[in-house]
Amino acid sequence: MMKSVVITGSTRGIGLAMAVEFLRAGCQVTLSGRGETLPEEAAAQLADHQTRYFYVQCDVQYKESLQNLWDMAVARWQRIDLWINNAGQNAPYACVWDTDEMMTGHVISTNLTGMIYGSQVAAAAMIKQGYGAIYSMEGLGSNNMIQLKTVLYGTTKHALTYFMRGLARELEGSGVIAGRLSPGMMLTDFITRSPDGRPSEVVSDRKFKKVFNILADRPETVAAFFIPRILRNTKNDHQIIWLTKSKAAWRFMTARRRRDRLI
Repeated sequence: MMKSVVITGSTRGIGLAMAVEFLRAGCQVTLSGRGETLPEEAAAQLADHQTRYFYVQCDVQYKESLQNLWDMAVARWQRIDLWINNAGQNAPYACVWDTDEMMTGHVISTNLTGMIYGSQVAAAAMIKQGYGAIYSMEGLGSNNMIQLKTVLYGTTKHALTYFMRGLARELEGSGVIAGRLSPGMMLTDFITRSPDGRPSEVVSDRKFKKVFNILADRPETVAAFFIPRILRNTKNDHQIIWLTKSKAAWRFMTARRRRDRLI
């Protein structure tokens, strides 16, 4: 049976790349973002699948907006099999005391509160329909690693991991499962751009660039790994990891032989 998928924050980066891969796998996909319409660049990447996707404007900071996303997707596809909390907000590359109140609130309300709201909406409705899977996107901080000047972002991802593991426990026996997607480092404007659109200061950090060029991948590569594993997974509290410890170790050992550079 063709699966119906909802992805928050799917107009670019890993969200858009996953939407493309789900469509290639024969799924029906609801994309979403804060803009009124899907950006032309994103639409161009989806052009071969116009009858199996549509776009809904959604701001995950507001629960009613997420409820509308669910309702619109169900009205279009009759059901939702997979809900993916992917929407995220990066923070300026700065110490926590140099991050202003507005940006602090925006990062927390998008990365953490928005993920919780999305999970609440999806879980309540999926329990009623008797099936479904909810996934959330981990990131820097989920594995307890502390990276200076990204502490605020990392805090939200650390909390996300705790929440999703707890959600999985609460969903046991309901017919609904919860899991986590761990993409590692990816080349997106999340890394290369500050929240205001300017080039990020992190790109000029020589130590960061060295590590990034060893460990990072393009979103399309990670999405192609994630989607078949999401579609066949039936385990609750399952974590799908792209950049495993062994893979990272191998990349460091072979770094001198690699010539491809992302930044």
